[in-house]
Amino acid sequence: MMQQLEFFDIPSPCRRICQTNSKGYCIGCFRNREERLHWNEFSNEQRRIILRRCHARRVKAIRERKAALERENEQTPEQTSFFD
Repeated sequence: MMQQLEFFDIPSPCRRICQTNSKGYCIGCFRNREERLHWNEFSNEQRRIILRRCHARRVKAIRERKAALERENEQTPEQTSFFD
């Protein structure tokens, strides 16, 4: 199969937040340290793979955050009304 010619480099997904979470991923772009440090050395195919991983990490983080909020809401008792 013929490969499509690459005319443009894939830009960095950096969002200029540059803080890591407890798992070592940037909270802005979800790249790990090595992926951030060596971005300019990677081929476009490697960059695509990294971007797919980042997307999966972001989706997982959103699901985990949503599940944590749901657990928190289950543990928080409802306030009773003074007017009942």
